Amino acid sequence: MLNKETLERYLSLCMSSEADFAEIYEENEVNETITMLSGKVENVNTVVVSGIGIRLYKGVQSVYAFSNESDDASVLPLIDDLVSAIGRSDRQEDVVLTRVEYENRHPVKVEFEKTPLKDKTDLLLRANDAAFAADKRIEKVQGTLLNVRQDVQISNSEGRLISDRRVRTRMMVQAYAREGDNLQSGADRPGAGKGLEFYEEWLPEDIGREAARNALVNLVAKDCPSGQMTVVIDNSFGGVIFHEACGHALEASSVSKNQSVFSGKLGQQIANKCVSAVDDGTIPNAWGSENIDDEGNFQKRRVLIKDGILTSYMIDRLNGRRMGMESTSSSRRESYKFEPTSRMSNTFILEGDSTFEELFEGVERGLYAKKMGGGSVNPQTGEFNFAVQEGYMIENGKITYPVKGAALIGNGRDILFNIDKVCSNLERGQGMCGAASGSIPTDVGQPAIRVTNITVGGTANE
Repeated sequence: MLNKETLERYLSLCMSSEADFAEIYEENEVNETITMLSGKVENVNTVVVSGIGIRLYKGVQSVYAFSNESDDASVLPLIDDLVSAIGRSDRQEDVVLTRVEYENRHPVKVEFEKTPLKDKTDLLLRANDAAFAADKRIEKVQGTLLNVRQDVQISNSEGRLISDRRVRTRMMVQAYAREGDNLQSGADRPGAGKGLEFYEEWLPEDIGREAARNALVNLVAKDCPSGQMTVVIDNSFGGVIFHEACGHALEASSVSKNQSVFSGKLGQQIANKCVSAVDDGTIPNAWGSENIDDEGNFQKRRVLIKDGILTSYMIDRLNGRRMGMESTSSSRRESYKFEPTSRMSNTFILEGDSTFEELFEGVERGLYAKKMGGGSVNPQTGEFNFAVQEGYMIENGKITYPVKGAALIGNGRDILFNIDKVCSNLERGQGMCGAASGSIPTDVGQPAIRVTNITVGGTANE
């Protein structure tokens, strides 16, 4: 990372322009991926990402440039280009930086870079063996162990200099079950902002068994019927629907341009009164947590919806200027190659007061979405389409047979009002979220919820 004196020199050069704000983002990342197929290590890959990104603001105009080199020969031409783009000036402004110190919320106990490779491959092997041991119909298991250490340093023309170290690990296991010509898959993909100590509490054997269980359920599942139904969506990764259908529409990147269904609705009711939701980047060692956002501001707990009322957006510095609002420390990016913008961290619906059993009461015919898969959403309209990875029919208030090929189709505005019961079993699941500033780790989550009048797409011939 660059020293304080060099950063002050660079920032002062940036401010010899018509810019009213300048920022430098530095990054050094080590990304390790180990893959295994049916007990055999296929690949061990380590990627080092290092570089610098510089941006200047003039009102709501922003210019950005980056380089994978951070010496004068690379950085000074970048600054000159940015100053030319934003407008040159004769003013002289000497930037003086003060380093901000703080206590790390996300300590790491077992560093992957100091752990022998065999110990890491053994973690995958334990998951692999547990998946195969679950049932003789499991014919193939794929496993991936991801470890990341990212160091960032952020400085700006307001005199702020701050650093952060982000460490994450994630194990992704996919199991395949076969019976005759019928081949089905199942998966489990937990992770955390921790070192390898994560696998002392979240055992690889449990990850392998869960992937196998999911595949075996799908092996005996029937084709799902379609139509308007009441749907019970389980906790953990079930929160992906809120993340995609509603969360993105609460990011200032779309709200500030009136490209969100929730633009201009602060203080208004946008959900059933039983719904409250937050985006919390402060949860210790969570997958989507950081000490600071990618503009150097301390992460926060943001209450987005309180008792159905929209109380906050997720706002970065630039879009905050456009909206006339303060940043909510919601600025994130994949790497120095991306200019940051407003993004989610750990986003989830808060617990309600219904029991799990109450979610099924009075449902004559519906769908229980135990595990959600991927999907897509249009933040301008709120329309979404999500696959159900593991589902079951609900008949006369009871969970009956498993189904496959189910999809949930609807609109984010509608689904928020159609949530009529929220359970008390909050859990979070892990994923990667892609948007304008790249792919970033985020937690999604919720307690189990009940949604009335949602369209279920299915493959059954009725």
